Amino acid sequence: MKVFDNTTKKIFFASWVSLNPTEASNTSAIQLNRSVSKPHFDILKPLRRWLDHVKISDRQLAHRLCHLIPAQCPFERDLKLFGRTLFHIPPMCKLNPLYEEVVSLRFRALCYLADECGEDVSQYC
Repeated sequence: MKVFDNTTKKIFFASWVSLNPTEASNTSAIQLNRSVSKPHFDILKPLRRWLDHVKISDRQLAHRLCHLIPAQCPFERDLKLFGRTLFHIPPMCKLNPLYEEVVSLRFRALCYLADECGEDVSQYC
C-alpha cells in the first residue's frame, strides 16, 4: 500500500482578497493611527536595559551566570499515559518577560569565557 493512494491529489489555498486597493490602504492607515495614538508603557524596560548593558569582565561571574542560567528551558513536558499524550505543558521560560535578555546575558558570558579567557565552554552547552 502506497501513501500516495490515500492522500489528496490537489491542495487548495483560500484567503480573503480585497478587490479595491484604496479601501485596503485606508483600512491599514486607520489601524496604524490607532496603534500610534495609544501610549505603550513597559514597566520592565529599566530592568531590560540594565540586563542588556551588564558587562561581563570577570571569569567567576561568567562561570556563575553560565551555571545558573540553563541552556534550554527545563519545564516543557508532555504528560503521557499508556503511550498517549494527555496534555502538553508549554515551556514556562517563554512566558518570562525577561527571557530574551537573560538568554543574551548567558550568551555574552559564554563568549567572554571562550574569546577572552580561552576556556572550553562545551560543559555549558
